[in-house]
Amino acid sequence: MSDATGAPTLRGAAIGRTIGIGLMYGLWKPRVLGAWRVPAAGPVILAVNHSHNIDGPMLMGTAPRPVHFLIKKEAFVGPLDPFLHGIGQIEVDRRVVDRTAISHALGVLADGGVLGIFPEGTRGEGDFASLRAGLAYFAVRGGAPIVPVAVLGSTERRGRLIRGLPPLRSRVDVVFGDAFDASGGDGRRTRRALDEATLRIQAKLTAHLDSAKRLTGR
Repeated sequence: MSDATGAPTLRGAAIGRTIGIGLMYGLWKPRVLGAWRVPAAGPVILAVNHSHNIDGPMLMGTAPRPVHFLIKKEAFVGPLDPFLHGIGQIEVDRRVVDRTAISHALGVLADGGVLGIFPEGTRGEGDFASLRAGLAYFAVRGGAPIVPVAVLGSTERRGRLIRGLPPLRSRVDVVFGDAFDASGGDGRRTRRALDEATLRIQAKLTAHLDSAKRLTGR
C-alpha cells in the first residue's frame, strides 16, 4: 500500500512478503542460502539477476526482510496495478527520467528499508553482463550497501501444467552474497564516479553469480 503521497509503505511490503512466502513455498521448493548476509536493519539494496518472471516474487518470498521492488510501468495493468501498489512496489517508467520513482526509491532507503533492483533492466540471460547505471546511483546517493542475489533454477525446465513457469514443486535456489559498498569512498557523485561504481558493482555481481553456481551445482 501507499501513503497519502503515493509513496510505498513498509506495511505494504510486509504484506507482499507474506503473500510471497505462501506462494513461493507452496508452488516450488526454494532453497535459501546466505540470507543471514542481509543486514538486519538499515537501508540495503538487493541486486538480483533476472532471467524469469518469478525471480522477483521468489526474492520477495525468501528475503529475510520486506522488499520494495522497482518494477517497470508496463506491469501495472488491470488488477495488477492496485495490487502491486498495495504491496509496496514502485512503478517506474523506463522511457524517461522518472523522478517520482526515483524519489520513492530514495525514500525507501532513507527510511531504512530494502530496495530490490534488477540491475540488468530487463529480463535476459540473468548473467549481469549488461548493467544500467541506476543501481550505482541509488547505492551512492542512498548510502546503502548492495547485497548481490542469484536466483538459479527458474529457467532450467518448463512446467507441464503451465509451460511458462518452472515445474511445480521443483527446486529454485536463492543465494545471497556479502554486502558491499559500491562507492569509491570519496563521496563523489559525478557521472564518472557512477560509471566507476557501475564497473565495481558488475565485477562483484558477476563473481557472486559464478560462486553461487559452483555452490549449488547449477
